[in-house]
Amino acid sequence: MPHKLDATDRRILRALQDDARLQNTELARVAGLSPSPCLRRVRILEEAGVISRYVTILDPVQVGVGMTLFARVWLIAQDADTVERFMAAMRLLPQVMECYVMLGESDALLRVVVADLDAYRHFQSTHLTRANGIQNVKTDVPSQVVKQSYALPL
Repeated sequence: MPHKLDATDRRILRALQDDARLQNTELARVAGLSPSPCLRRVRILEEAGVISRYVTILDPVQVGVGMTLFARVWLIAQDADTVERFMAAMRLLPQVMECYVMLGESDALLRVVVADLDAYRHFQSTHLTRANGIQNVKTDVPSQVVKQSYALPL
């Protein structure tokens, strides 16, 4: 069951989504609280799983994985064993940033990051294979990033 958020919780979460490194005193100021109650609320949000973790967002070009591709995947079969084998394999691949099991035309959608097309071709031929329950892959190459956000609308 979702945690019930009030306006103060939402202010805290918006501020942390914008900058997770905010010091508690600054976060308290933004939230309209004194530091102790603010820290207490953050702890409650963490314990409730509303805040699941803190991450650092890197520039993919600067770390050598500047190409993003989307792979639509069709599995060999839709039985539980095939789907589970596929999901387990995708969880282990650091190039797979996101993996969704889909309802609709394809069975799964992947967001993959690599250095370039050669690296993707190698990734596809090595990992997007029958051994991982995959029958067919169609890859889409975005031409421009219009919007990319990690912040949820609150």
